Order: sequence, then structure tokens, then C-alpha cells
Amino acid sequence: MSFCDHDAGCITCGDVAVALTVLRVDEERELALCATDGGERETVETALVGRVAPGDALLVHAGTALQRLEAPA
Repeated sequence: MSFCDHDAGCITCGDVAVALTVLRVDEERELALCATDGGERETVETALVGRVAPGDALLVHAGTALQRLEAPA
């Protein structure tokens, strides 16, 4: 079985990175509760980006924060 079939979908590259805003942080477990602009919430691993704080904007893929985003001007 192939995991990447462009006609049927791909479990690896089918996801896209999304911008989320940090709501709460669990520093001990390196997790953050984040939300989309529409209010959907998701728990995100933050180990790759270091410490985060409520209000920070993150680029998230597959439940992992990949980078910090600049705050809108």
C-alpha cells in the first residue's frame, strides 16, 4: 500500500501549515493550546520554536509549531 497517491490523497503531504494564535501554555510539556481566527482550537507541540506566550502567532503543521509568525502591523 502506498501512502502517497495523488489521485486518492496523501497522508503525509495532504496537510497544510496554518497560522494559529497561542491561548495557553504548558511549559513543562512543551505544549500550547492554540486557536484559528475562526475559533477552532488545537493542542500544539512547541519544542521546535522554544518558549511561547499567549498572543504569539505560530505556523503549525500536523500539530507541531514550525516557526513564529510576525505580528500584523
